[in-house]
Amino acid sequence: MEVILLENIDKLGGRGQVVKVADGYGRNFLLPKKLAVAATTQNKKWVDQQRVRFLKLEAKEKADAADLSTLLDGVSVTVIRKAGDKGNLFGSVTSMDIAEKLVAQGYHIDRRKISLTTPIKVLGEYNVPVKLHREVTTTIKVHVEPDEESKAKIQAAAEAQARDSAHAAKKAEAAAAAPVAEAPVATPEADQEKE
Repeated sequence: MEVILLENIDKLGGRGQVVKVADGYGRNFLLPKKLAVAATTQNKKWVDQQRVRFLKLEAKEKADAADLSTLLDGVSVTVIRKAGDKGNLFGSVTSMDIAEKLVAQGYHIDRRKISLTTPIKVLGEYNVPVKLHREVTTTIKVHVEPDEESKAKIQAAAEAQARDSAHAAKKAEAAAAAPVAEAPVATPEADQEKE
């Protein structure tokens, strides 16, 4: 029995391959599970039409992704989080947070398309790739900033560190400028006075 396999017909390289299989395998497994169709001329035309339809759909999806990519060029997202005095976040920024911020700006992008390998856990600026299509990827900027309370703590910690380093520098200068007192030389007479 000859059948046309349908497994890769929706992929760009899939061809709806015609293969010869055992009659029982074709009738009892492949045809009922819709993994294949009988290799008739009508079914061959249908498979070709499906392939063309899938190719057109693929081209349209790619073009839409390219258009969205040009719209997303230069887009930046600011996420405000509570942070410690060294800039470490309490919690993290995930792809869901970034997707919510993009929706607030009018860009509806599925969070699974945002390729954030690990959640962001430190304040700063990050370039995050967004995979809009398997052949179209763009990058958005994500700014992670502290909230007002955390900003005050970070600024106070920076000022304290600056004061400490300035104080340590003054101590080092004073120590370098102070005359060095010579250590007394041990003499036999001094040893006798100690006893």
